[in-house]
Amino acid sequence: MAAALKPKLDLDPVFIGIHTGGAWVAERLHRDLDIKSALGTLNISFYRDDFTRIGLNPKVKASDLPVDVEDRHIILIDDVLQSGRTIRAAMNEIFDYGRPASITLVVLIERGSRELPIRADIVGATVTLPKGEQIKLSRDEKTKQLALTVQKSNGNT
Repeated sequence: MAAALKPKLDLDPVFIGIHTGGAWVAERLHRDLDIKSALGTLNISFYRDDFTRIGLNPKVKASDLPVDVEDRHIILIDDVLQSGRTIRAAMNEIFDYGRPASITLVVLIERGSRELPIRADIVGATVTLPKGEQIKLSRDEKTKQLALTVQKSNGNT
């Protein structure tokens, strides 16, 4: 994914990771590409369209966009693209901060089951899973090592 992003660096893009897994992937890409500008993070909890159904996570953290997004090229990063609803919520939040010149979507895993017409521009891997299973990205806080696991869905994804 880093190699695919290199040509975009000429545009001086703003890297924004979607909390939590997308922020971890964004941190890694930001480091691997030696990006000097600040890294932004989004917490789209209040922008989700299923907010009333699943409620608010008690550990909601604020979004952090340290630079103006107006007329900037955005690299939006998430861990898993499935329905497209998280990406829709993230783009809604970004537009509340300003009107970017462009948004390039980067995802570690694309797994299908799209409910909205959203596609990633750069994909680490495409995975097909049976209904009832999901991919979960986790991180060891000591080593910062990332790990992907397949789990049974809990019905709230």
